[in-house]
Amino acid sequence: MIAADTSVLIDYFQGANNIQTEKLDEVFGYHLLVLPPIVLVEVFSDPFLPKKFLEKMLELPILETKENFWQRAGMNRSKLISKRLKARLADMLIAQSCIDYQIPLITRDTDFRHFAKYCGLVLY
Repeated sequence: MIAADTSVLIDYFQGANNIQTEKLDEVFGYHLLVLPPIVLVEVFSDPFLPKKFLEKMLELPILETKENFWQRAGMNRSKLISKRLKARLADMLIAQSCIDYQIPLITRDTDFRHFAKYCGLVLY
């Protein structure tokens, strides 16, 4: 299983061609993609995304939050903030979902490197 962040999914469905969308295409081909819950929220928050895209998102499995998810997310975010690193809340929730399931994340957002370095996130 492999997760993707919102920006990569949007790039993919808009036809962008980059290393992340190529990886995502491969993952789709093997039916390995799962979504952190916050990614689904972000996707459905965009009123201009095509219905076809939204329907495809509903077909994908969602990573359920594990016990004490919110505490671990808060502690990991605190760790990054204490190091004066960018730790947006939505990014932390995406990262924590992946960390809890030990699932790699496909992303083009360089802020996730902090979650990888200090919190155990695996980047694909």
